[in-house]
Amino acid sequence: MADVPDNLSYTPEHEWVQVTGSTVRVGVTDFAQEALGDVVFVSLPEVGASFEQGAAFGEVESTKSVSDLFAPVSGKILSRK
Repeated sequence: MADVPDNLSYTPEHEWVQVTGSTVRVGVTDFAQEALGDVVFVSLPEVGASFEQGAAFGEVESTKSVSDLFAPVSGKILSRK
């Protein structure tokens, strides 16, 4: 069963957002992770890149498929973890 923390906001594309002050952390829901299967590669933007809400900003490649990641909010990449 997927974990659905209620301190996160979710998008229809299965990304989540955690707001902390003026920054946000973005991730992929447990549901999407389970559907993808084994992740073999993740492509993320460089620090400093800016995106508009809804724009593709990366990809997740699994043994089943390649899926775009969509920016749940407009903003600038401050770090990658």
